[in-house]
Amino acid sequence: MSLMVMKNYPPEFKADAVALVLSRPDRTITSIARDLGVSRETLRVWVRAAQARSEGGHVAGGATAGKDTSAGPVPSDDVLEEENKQLKARIRELEQERDILRKAAKLFAGETNW
Repeated sequence: MSLMVMKNYPPEFKADAVALVLSRPDRTITSIARDLGVSRETLRVWVRAAQARSEGGHVAGGATAGKDTSAGPVPSDDVLEEENKQLKARIRELEQERDILRKAAKLFAGETNW
């Protein structure tokens, strides 16, 4: 027999989890939920609630949104600058994921009654 336990997650954890989902359109809610140790449905509900609060969700767009990329060759310095900007964004994203996972680990470690 399976016993369902309702867990109470801190608002900061929920907000961080939602931010992770919204910042990673390349990942599924299922995979992010698995990484965070929450159910897919719980995470989906948090995301929908956050999108409802922001009246219509988030604006999707990558680093090149709004740019005309068909303008021909780009000088080398500009290419390097754009790549640097993208790498810094990726670093911020990975740091955010790491921080969320650390918070989740602390939360679950506190719930363990050994």
